[in-house]
Amino acid sequence: TQNFIEEICLNNKNLRQEQFQVKHIKTSGDIHNNTRLDQIGGKGLFIREIEKEIISGEIDFGIHSVKDMPVKENSETKIACWSKRLDPREAFISNSSKTLMDLPSGSLVGTSSVRRRAQVLSTRSDLSIKLLRGNVDTRIKKLRAKEYDAIILSYAGLCRLGLQNEVNDLLDLENFLPPAGQGSVGIQTRSESKYPFLDRVNDQITQYCCEAERHVLRLINANCNSPISVYAKVNKSKIIISSKIYDHTGEIIFENMIEGELKNHLHLASEVGMNILQRLTQEKIDDLN
Repeated sequence: TQNFIEEICLNNKNLRQEQFQVKHIKTSGDIHNNTRLDQIGGKGLFIREIEKEIISGEIDFGIHSVKDMPVKENSETKIACWSKRLDPREAFISNSSKTLMDLPSGSLVGTSSVRRRAQVLSTRSDLSIKLLRGNVDTRIKKLRAKEYDAIILSYAGLCRLGLQNEVNDLLDLENFLPPAGQGSVGIQTRSESKYPFLDRVNDQITQYCCEAERHVLRLINANCNSPISVYAKVNKSKIIISSKIYDHTGEIIFENMIEGELKNHLHLASEVGMNILQRLTQEKIDDLN
C-alpha cells in the first residue's frame, strides 16, 4: 500500500503522501486460514469486506493481489489501475534441500493451491502434499518448525514483504506455469469513479496480460480450485498466452500457447478459452473445480 502511495505521488507532483489515509481491513480469507479456500467460498474471501467498503463509499481504493481476485467482477467495482508486474514465478523454500528435485522421496510439501499440488505431483509424484494456510510469515514459521519439508509460495509476494532471502530456488515456468494474475497488484475502485492520477501509474503491459489471463478463466468458468495455469507475456508488439491444465493427480490434460498482436489480447484469450472448451468440454472443467 505504501509503495502504491509513493508511486502516485512521484508521478503526480500535486499530490502528497499525507493526503492519503490507509485503512487496514481483515478479510474472511485472512480469518479462516485453516481450511481450503474452495471449501469456504473461494478467492472472493480475500476481497469481500474491502469491496463492500468501496461500494459504500467508506474507502476509495482497494489494493489486491490480482491472483486473489475472482475473475467474475462485481458490476459496482472495477480494476482502475494495474501496478507493474513482478516476477511471476513460484518460490521453493526448504529447510534442507536446495531444489524441488533434491527433496528425498516421501518429503512433505506444503501448499494451499490445488494448481501447485498438481504441478508438484506432475513433476515429483513421489512427494506428499499437505494443506498449508495462513499468511506468509505463518507459513514460513510452520516450515521452520519442521511441520513441512518444503513449501511453495509466490516469489512476488515474498519480494513485496522483503523475504526474498528465504527462497532456495525459483521454479521454472515450463513445469510451474503461474496462475492468472500472479505477481500483479490491482487497484479496485467504484465502477463510476474516475481518478485521472491513476492513469499515470497504470502499467498497460501488465493490464493487457492480466486481462487476457483472466478472460480465459472467465470463459471457461474456472475457479480458485481449478488446477489451471494461464500466463501472458509481451515480446515487442506481440503477446504470448500460455495455458496448462492438470487433473487432480497431476496429469497434464491440456497445453497450449498462442501468439498475436498485443492490441488483440482479448480476442486471443477468447481463442484460448474456446480451444480449451472444445478439447475438454465445460463438463470436464466443472469436474476439476
